[in-house]
Amino acid sequence: MVQYNQTQFDASFGALSDATRRGVLKQLGRADASITALAERFHMTLTGMRKHVGVLEQAGLVSTEKVGRVRTCKLGLRGLEEEAAWIERYRQLWAARFDELDIVVEELKRKEKANGRK
Repeated sequence: MVQYNQTQFDASFGALSDATRRGVLKQLGRADASITALAERFHMTLTGMRKHVGVLEQAGLVSTEKVGRVRTCKLGLRGLEEEAAWIERYRQLWAARFDELDIVVEELKRKEKANGRK
């Protein structure tokens, strides 16, 4: 069984739990942006956007670079491969359980039909 870094997972899922932060990641997937541009895009204060970017940065999902007075944000080097693998494991588990449930439902339908019920 794969061992996951719980702290990293908590940081990743915590960062992804907020719609604004997911929007920032989507925006940075298109192009790098300054914190000012992101704040304007999401209609929030610079302080608020700095906090969101800080959470994303702690999770390793975003990196920032300050040049002069402008802090530019870009996607971080760390992807979400481990988190995706963790989710996929549970997706497969649930898919198997639903397949088993489908078998039970089909068996019940067959028994009802055999007993003359529709």
